Amino acid sequence: MEGIWTGELNERALHGSPRPGRARFYDTTLRDGEQTVGVVLAPEQKLAIAQALDELGVERIEAGFPRVSDDDRRAVELIRDAGLRAEVWGFSRAVAADVDLIVELGLAATVIESPLSDLKLAALGVSRDTMLSRIAGAVSHAAGKGIRVAFFGVDGSRADLGFLEQAYRAAVEAGAQEVVVVDTLGIAAPETAAFLVSSVREWLGPAVPVHFHGHNDFGLATAAAIAAFRAGAEWIHGTINGMGERAGNASIGEVAMALMALYGAETRLDLGRIREISALVRGLGGYELEPWKAVVGENLFVRESGAVAAQFHDPPSIEPFSSELVGAERRIVLGKKSGLDSIRIKAAELGLEVPEERRAALLEAVKKLGTEKRGLVTDEEFRELATRAG
Repeated sequence: MEGIWTGELNERALHGSPRPGRARFYDTTLRDGEQTVGVVLAPEQKLAIAQALDELGVERIEAGFPRVSDDDRRAVELIRDAGLRAEVWGFSRAVAADVDLIVELGLAATVIESPLSDLKLAALGVSRDTMLSRIAGAVSHAAGKGIRVAFFGVDGSRADLGFLEQAYRAAVEAGAQEVVVVDTLGIAAPETAAFLVSSVREWLGPAVPVHFHGHNDFGLATAAAIAAFRAGAEWIHGTINGMGERAGNASIGEVAMALMALYGAETRLDLGRIREISALVRGLGGYELEPWKAVVGENLFVRESGAVAAQFHDPPSIEPFSSELVGAERRIVLGKKSGLDSIRIKAAELGLEVPEERRAALLEAVKKLGTEKRGLVTDEEFRELATRAG
């Protein structure tokens, strides 16, 4: 793939593509992502995000959980009527009233969730048999109304494996056409995610598409999602920026980039727009990202180190993939760690004439100011230092 500079070892280790087919993405930014502490998105903001996701190439967008509030219902209505190319999905519990609202809103598809771990069932005071009955009832009710259902087994990664099988079989027998393997608390190692997906595919057969929905509590959401895809998951759930409750969800941008660049998989996503959409979502959500965050972080193509600046003219020598692939700008910044090449490049960028014999003194002034500030030297400050040095 053009613009990918990862060497040959991945291909040799993986023996080519992870498996045939294309990775498809189900975005839950507007529901699970909004569960990020302190984030509240207005219906019109959710519509703007949905339109951006559609432009990104996301195939399915979860418009929300309409029974949560009037605002959530309004957001679903706006997105439903927006004429998106992506499929618009709803979210429902295994509750008849939730399903009825999905039907009333005219959605064609919904996730229906139900807790499956004994820890969750005990907390709710519900027996396994009762939960199986609720699953069958809600799924049957939705399927009978012509709704496409993906059964979503909450905390499935901590459930008893035998009961997990019972629940998925019950959901499919009741009319669920798809199922979701759910790592609610992010406890699944990548190997576990693969094992669960493989198990569900074995139980239900190849005609039932399997999704994977993972969280990032151990920092493994991207790795688990990739393992799930390689094990046969057709749909990967995630959010923009990995936003979500606690440590967040799998980041769609990270998963897509890794699958494309490291595993040779195909996706429909236009990752040249991922940073633009990342900025839109975090702006509307009112939060910041770590500048070193993979794919969308501010620092990915920004260089302060003088040793790296000396190679700035040769991106493959200092970067694993082209900035153009994710719509980023490469640039040099100045500070304590700068070198002579940093001075040369920045001066040229700003149109400043700094003769070679003056660069060492200017570098010392830059390093001194950066150390005193405990931060970067701005372009304006550099202009002033260059003028003094002249």
